[in-house]
Amino acid sequence: MADHELPDCDTPAAVLAFAQRRRAAAQRAEIDVLEAALVWAAMHPEESVAEAPTTGLVFGELAVPLAGQGAPLVAEFAPMELGAALGMSTDSARALVGDALELAHRLKRTWKLVRAGQVPLWKARRLAQLTTTLPLDGADFVDRQLAAFVGRIGWAAIERLVDQARVAFDPEGAEKERLAAGDTRRFDVRTDEANHHGTVHVEGVLDLADALDLNAAISQGAEELAALGSAESLGVRRSMAAGELARRQLAFDLRAEAGDCEGAAAGVKPRQVVIHVHLSHAAISRDEAGIAHVEETRSIVSTDQVRDWCANPDAQVTIKPVIDLEAHHHTDAYAIPERAVDQTRLAQSVCAFPWCERPARRCDTDHVVAHGAGGPTCSCNLAPLCRRHHRAKTHTAWTYDKTDAATYLWRSPHGLHLVKDRATTRLVTAHPPDE
Repeated sequence: MADHELPDCDTPAAVLAFAQRRRAAAQRAEIDVLEAALVWAAMHPEESVAEAPTTGLVFGELAVPLAGQGAPLVAEFAPMELGAALGMSTDSARALVGDALELAHRLKRTWKLVRAGQVPLWKARRLAQLTTTLPLDGADFVDRQLAAFVGRIGWAAIERLVDQARVAFDPEGAEKERLAAGDTRRFDVRTDEANHHGTVHVEGVLDLADALDLNAAISQGAEELAALGSAESLGVRRSMAAGELARRQLAFDLRAEAGDCEGAAAGVKPRQVVIHVHLSHAAISRDEAGIAHVEETRSIVSTDQVRDWCANPDAQVTIKPVIDLEAHHHTDAYAIPERAVDQTRLAQSVCAFPWCERPARRCDTDHVVAHGAGGPTCSCNLAPLCRRHHRAKTHTAWTYDKTDAATYLWRSPHGLHLVKDRATTRLVTAHPPDE
């Protein structure tokens, strides 16, 4: 007897046929989801949004473009509920709706081929993301040129065709893009990928002259560390030299080199780099090796690594008192005390909205029940919400309750119920109720 549960898959040919059928069904389902996103956008048109004021700050919902010129505008908060139903973030849902609109309204031939199963959806969506910034006639040109063979052409050729359309139909935009693309320099410090040992990956694309200067400075620093007695390998010393260079050159002497001696004398305050590290008492007292949680990068490092950081003579260490996450803070005022804000952010490390992962320290602190509606300013009525989801909760039918220190029950405008528990979201109701 076969040791699997696949139906009628007792021969190699049957297994292949089964996999092909399921793959085709999965691709069809993905197209159906894109079709649903298109219908969802049509249900939330520009006309469904109240007219925005012509002056002053805008706080309510707006109609926004999610695709290129000629595609209909969509109510700004509409993708949130679609994303909640599909288990994706608001940004991912916006991209899904935008791709659907771009294909259906500006790449109609390609969209027809996608629906017929002749073009992979992933390729069509990538094409839609490329053409969004083209004028309408430029997108139509690309669509016409690719109609006969978009499913067979390589991606590099597609990109060249889009570039050709940009030059032909939007020369001014093409020139701006050329200037922007000509400067591909970047320098990335992957602090969000810090590992348990407290190391991160650094990479960049520099101007050759800058790269040579940087390499020379790091090489010199590595040599000086060796002269001072460091027994580390050359690679490790170079990494240490980069850190020393950063700490000692936070204030650039650029104005002095430009002849602005007065400005240089005034100096520039070094930038203060702050990380919040959470340690247990046992870890601090060396009773256990333990781990430390670095709030900014959502990573863990060893407590020995934290001790090394703190032992650096250039480090300024501030120890804050432990905040009891179970304590109840209350005030009659609308303004939220700093201790209550910190408690809320520590209990819930990311935005409390379903699937959102924006760090709580970059979020607003919201009254779950609005203060104007009788909601108290207290620990049991506060939550971190990023500005987008704060506005949606304020101006749409999204509502939520706080059930404990880090658990929130959300209700969408059309009846979805979701629970956000710390950084995890789950659907309580798989489907909204019938209307």
